[in-house]
Amino acid sequence: MASQPIVIALMGPTGSGKTNFINQLTGTREAKAQHQLKSHTQGVKEFIVNLSKDRQYVFVDTPGFDDTYRSDRDILRTIANWLEEKYRGQVKLSGIIYTHRITDNRMSGSVCKNLDMFARLCGDKAASCVRLVTTMWDKARDKELAKSRESQLVQNFWKPLIDAGARHKRFEDNSARCAWGIVEDLTEGGEALLLQEELVDVARKLNETTAGQALYTQFQKLLHEQKETIKQLQDEAKAQKDPELVKQLEVEQRRLEAELQKTWDEMGKLKIPFMRRIALFFSKKPQSHTINVNAVVS
Repeated sequence: MASQPIVIALMGPTGSGKTNFINQLTGTREAKAQHQLKSHTQGVKEFIVNLSKDRQYVFVDTPGFDDTYRSDRDILRTIANWLEEKYRGQVKLSGIIYTHRITDNRMSGSVCKNLDMFARLCGDKAASCVRLVTTMWDKARDKELAKSRESQLVQNFWKPLIDAGARHKRFEDNSARCAWGIVEDLTEGGEALLLQEELVDVARKLNETTAGQALYTQFQKLLHEQKETIKQLQDEAKAQKDPELVKQLEVEQRRLEAELQKTWDEMGKLKIPFMRRIALFFSKKPQSHTINVNAVVS
């Protein structure tokens, strides 16, 4: 009887090096996107590596929650569908690699959002299978500054995940040797992710999961910010006497109002009716618990 494949998923922000990491593991050369503004991975992609007759790896490339063309809700649905299919097929992830560019000089809103969504869909039981991997060390000109950023990640932003059992690794020289060194201990059958338990074991809809509700909260925050920006533009337009500048401000206001409508639409698709919230409060709960990095990243 053939042994189960070792399934390892790559997650993280767009351009953080997920596809390049898989390239090093598989020896293939997928188109690289780390220096592009447009996201590269549109869906979930599986790459199979047969090391021997009885050892097969499946490396899984996933899109980030800052996709160029698709909403965060669509991205969550894509990842959730893949995770649910694997879990129903009795396949658990042996590991999850979460990538972060060490060259980033700050934790941007997009990076914080990706980290928050990752922590919430992962859960505490699967945290021991997580490797928090800093990438692009070969592009960091100031190594001491890079080490300082690394310390801040480990001691601050990643601390809740590390406290739950995740481990940090450096993808230091952008080589196959280094990549295999990071995944070499991820060979055992892992734990179910919180999102998998919620979708399958306790039969929740995606918008009822911890990750789904975290996304709803993010949309609420975005809605508030968009409303404030529109109000500021309106006040600025009233104060201006230059007709051309007023025209430009009105164009920007219309663009933001269109974005505001999109946010409303996305929130509507994620909202849980009141009676359903009550039913969920008394329903069966998953074994895993969420990992809250919000207190750190907010």
